[in-house]
Amino acid sequence: MTCDIVERLAFTGNLSDEELLALLQTDSFDEILFAKADEKRREIYGTDVYLRGLIEFTNYCRNNCYYCGIRKGNRSVERYRMTSEEILAACEKGYEMGYRTFVLQGGENPYFSDDKICHIVSEIRRNFPDCAITLSIGEKSRESYLRYFEAGANRYLLRHETASEEHYGKLHPPELSLENRKRCLFDLKEIGYQVGAGFMVGSPYQKTSDLLADLRFLQQLQPEMLGCHRRG
Repeated sequence: MTCDIVERLAFTGNLSDEELLALLQTDSFDEILFAKADEKRREIYGTDVYLRGLIEFTNYCRNNCYYCGIRKGNRSVERYRMTSEEILAACEKGYEMGYRTFVLQGGENPYFSDDKICHIVSEIRRNFPDCAITLSIGEKSRESYLRYFEAGANRYLLRHETASEEHYGKLHPPELSLENRKRCLFDLKEIGYQVGAGFMVGSPYQKTSDLLADLRFLQQLQPEMLGCHRRG
């Protein structure tokens, strides 16, 4: 029966909640799922490998997400932030090595104002016009996202982490909300970014129904990129 479910998933791209839960609650059919996923990957991408130049330019963060190693409350972290000159030098070195996508990733660091981010992005765009510029710097206002886009950024990574309100509340302090995280993702899509979302698997308090909520949210959002990472 579950093999039939996998075949239907491959053919239609969708299943009922009950069918998805049946697949999520066992690893007995992982092999056929992996095979179908690989078949789809080869259909779309072939066997090419795409490299991204990841620049972790700051590990300061104003938030205190309970699962995060660079959360504000972690006093054992040695904090740093790169200068714009250091970031551009990293892009120069990456470009020489053949990278054509640069990902600027960091905590939500108030030091990097919108003006600073726009300056860095515009300089990367000016110096490397044939490269994609991806930002991964957390929750911002729609106006901020629009400024970064107009400066030259064209991709944005923002994992939603969990699409369950109850689960989100157990992983984040009260000042953060799933509603705002979703608002950010839909703002990014509407502005015109290629958007990356994603969620954790195996995080504390997680239930199978939470994973179902993640899959349904991603169907609604339709991101261009999706990252799933395992915790615990």
